[in-house]
Amino acid sequence: MPTVSVKRDLLFQALGRTYTDEEFNELCFEFGLELDEITSEKDIISKEKGEDRAKGASDTVLYKIDVPANRYDLLCLEGLVRGLQVFKERISLPRYEKIIPAEGEGQKLIITEKTVQVRPHAVAAVLRDITFTKERYDSFIDLQEKLHQNICRRRALVAIGTHDLDTISGPFTYTAKAPSEIKFKPLNQSQEYTASQIMDLYRTDSHLRHYLHLIENKPRYPVIYDSNGVVLSMPPIINGDHTKISVNTKNVFIECTGTDITKAKIVLDIIVTMFSEYCEKPFSVEAVEVIYPNGKTHICPELAYRKEKVKPELINKKIGISETPSSLAKLLTRMCLKSHVIGNGNNIEIEIPPTRADIIHACDIVEDAAIAYGYNNIQMAIPKTYTIANQLPLNKLTELLRLDLAAAGFTEALTFALCSQEDVADKLGMDISATKAVRIANPKTAEFQVARTTLLPGLLKTIAANRKMPLPLKLFEISDVVVKDPNTDVGARNYRHFCAVYYNKSPGFEIIHGLLDRVMQLLEVPTNEENGYTIKAAEGSAFFPGRCAEVFAKGQSIGKLGVLHPDVITKFELSMPCSAVEINIEPFV
Repeated sequence: MPTVSVKRDLLFQALGRTYTDEEFNELCFEFGLELDEITSEKDIISKEKGEDRAKGASDTVLYKIDVPANRYDLLCLEGLVRGLQVFKERISLPRYEKIIPAEGEGQKLIITEKTVQVRPHAVAAVLRDITFTKERYDSFIDLQEKLHQNICRRRALVAIGTHDLDTISGPFTYTAKAPSEIKFKPLNQSQEYTASQIMDLYRTDSHLRHYLHLIENKPRYPVIYDSNGVVLSMPPIINGDHTKISVNTKNVFIECTGTDITKAKIVLDIIVTMFSEYCEKPFSVEAVEVIYPNGKTHICPELAYRKEKVKPELINKKIGISETPSSLAKLLTRMCLKSHVIGNGNNIEIEIPPTRADIIHACDIVEDAAIAYGYNNIQMAIPKTYTIANQLPLNKLTELLRLDLAAAGFTEALTFALCSQEDVADKLGMDISATKAVRIANPKTAEFQVARTTLLPGLLKTIAANRKMPLPLKLFEISDVVVKDPNTDVGARNYRHFCAVYYNKSPGFEIIHGLLDRVMQLLEVPTNEENGYTIKAAEGSAFFPGRCAEVFAKGQSIGKLGVLHPDVITKFELSMPCSAVEINIEPFV
């Protein structure tokens, strides 16, 4: 959970009253938060760097409050105070307004095609006539950092840039260039650097070095220019010094670039809704026109309100209470979800504001109703049904098989669930498209590109790593494989496979066949063609021609066994014959 540090006196001033530590702790609990620690800047420095370094530090009391990871609207003092005030019914939830300037007067952000391979998405907005104080400015900067670490996934999904609009002129262009072609003065630096020099400059920086890997291996770096060629930022690394904001900034241009357009829109909405409070016209945001490479345009920020309907009986049933529809609507309104009863009390209509991106499903609304009602106020009740914990049948079968396979003289191996495309396709003489392998979108290494579709490569690599061990090598594994399945909600399905390999100077097909017979005996599968177990000659790309058989049991094909093809053995850096069997054991559960 993210932790928000706020100055106690500043918080109480914004709330309009003071609390004892115990009272505020209780308020946080009622609102679904947790007052994690009461400390001071001096105490923090003393703990981290020693008492000598803490001399002269402020004694101002700080509240460290744990906030749910999906409540981005509570990551700053402004959102926290607004949420608590609405919860205590001291204020009404403000209405956020998007102001679209007259034709030709608004700002534009033009995205070029060159950004597609780096960070293809961008959104922007303007906070016009804003009034900062030191505390507000610090909170503004701190919110950006909190969002970077949370929903932005350390800037991998979204990077935020804030600029003094009075120092630049639109329209702005978001493009990508070779590192040698980008040159500007980075934030708080005294001279200009090329993009390559900037990457070297921040390679030892304790803060920014963690983000360099996001673009350093790209042929082009993303960059934003104004109409005069002034660099606003090189996302996701650093802003330009020319456009840096300060306490005296009156007009703030905010841009969010990233690889996830949905997250970028959410981040922009959160920033502008939190700080538009300080604009000359409170809670108003000036829109920016974003122009995409295909010529289409989009007005940002979205600040979209949407409505959901939930039945009161559903809320009551899920929580275990019996409140009236109007009472439930009032509870939800206190959680910044403006609600009212419709349809003769049959439904509650809830308006989801742009600050509540965490509301995705009816269960999220039910959760907020439970928080507002108070968990301690819910009557305890014994569940109508009870269950006795037990091992899954498939896992129980797996454990029993492991014991008997080990007793048969085979050694168990546990291999990685991820492997390379080459392991499950090329080395086994197959095309990757025929394997139905699930690909990893952002693999860290070439060794972990796909989820395994077979256990065989892992065992062969294990043998290759243990070639110096005395022969024969007899290994087995019982684990899950993953294949694509469009009929499931996640698009993939797990299957529990059993695989065994025999590696020696002779192929040892009879040993593998005997092991399969033993497994079928243990599973109490008779040897017959109707409902029992049988094998039939077959062909497999991984097996030697004429030395492969397909295994049938309970009227379906469950796997193959045979002598591996010499090409497969060679590709796995082995030099002796090898036989193997791999079957799906799920039909026997």
